[in-house]
Amino acid sequence: MLQISRQIAIPDAEIELSAIRSQGAGGQNVNKVSSAVHLRFDVRLSSLPEACKERLLALSDQRITRDGIIVIKSQEHRSQDKNREAALERLRMLIQSAVATRKKRRPTKPTKGSQRRRIESKKKHGRNKDLRKNPRL
Repeated sequence: MLQISRQIAIPDAEIELSAIRSQGAGGQNVNKVSSAVHLRFDVRLSSLPEACKERLLALSDQRITRDGIIVIKSQEHRSQDKNREAALERLRMLIQSAVATRKKRRPTKPTKGSQRRRIESKKKHGRNKDLRKNPRL
């Protein structure tokens, strides 16, 4: 069971993990041991709440396919167990980012002081540009 938040948890049956051979350096071990982990999670068929599914599918993340399947490959560790944990943690972080509700922005007025400073800086910039011009005879 992958715990996302207090209310949301994903059963292990919905997450497909497979071991594959890792790329890169690893000595003689690289040809014998499948230490990298390939994680697949189908958002549409999952037990996540509908609002969470919609937010996840709306993300413009390259790990989410058009079919709504999240694909995560983890190969930074030499051990398969650590790569499995890393892949599950990445899935957790991705879902948490979609679940998190953003605070609505309240538009504010600029203060009198900030307006005055802005105008002063514009005037100063204009004076500097005037000084760069050729003097008129």
